[in-house]
Amino acid sequence: MNIIVSEEIKRVCPGFVGAAVEAHVKNTPFSQPLWDEMDALGEQFRQTLTTESLKDRKAIAATRRVYKTCGKDPSRYRPSSEALIRRMLQGKALYRIDTLVDLVNLASIAYGYSIGGFDADKFEGDVLTLGVGREGEPYEGIGRGMINIAGLPVYRDSRGGVGTPTSDNERTKMELATTHVLILVNGYDGDRSQTLACARYLQELLRKYADSDGGTVSVYE
Repeated sequence: MNIIVSEEIKRVCPGFVGAAVEAHVKNTPFSQPLWDEMDALGEQFRQTLTTESLKDRKAIAATRRVYKTCGKDPSRYRPSSEALIRRMLQGKALYRIDTLVDLVNLASIAYGYSIGGFDADKFEGDVLTLGVGREGEPYEGIGRGMINIAGLPVYRDSRGGVGTPTSDNERTKMELATTHVLILVNGYDGDRSQTLACARYLQELLRKYADSDGGTVSVYE
């Protein structure tokens, strides 16, 4: 898959760097060791973060700045990493979906990046372009119905939007039958080393919990 960062994204975030993990996998409904890792991280965060200080984490703060620059209220349309950690800090249980979704969420929580996880076989065409959502652009968020993505960074394939930092699209979501994934780490903070570290961590999680060799990592900017 060829990933293009559009000029409109470069204008609002000149230092953007992304990392793509592509791998063949085997999904399962649930992994207790994975959730043990998730619970341990949640306990650590409850001791060190609040719902206010959370916003100052470098990766989350950078994503919020891009939202504001694009004209979106990040407190109404929260980046997924922020929303996940907020639930932890509020003592709310995270949703258990399946192992692939859960491990992507774990990496997002650990590093603060909003991460898109996709069934790579559901894309239309062989190019993804990262741009900005437009008024009236149709977009069905996973479990959220139709949402307004105007002013949100959005990946599009040849058919339309597939992923934003707030919610990925129903059309290209990972499911139990998924065997080929593309996972995108969005480094709006411009920190190449941390973005790559997050991608390597995803590879580690795929090896541990998704019967994978970890696949390949590529950088786009």
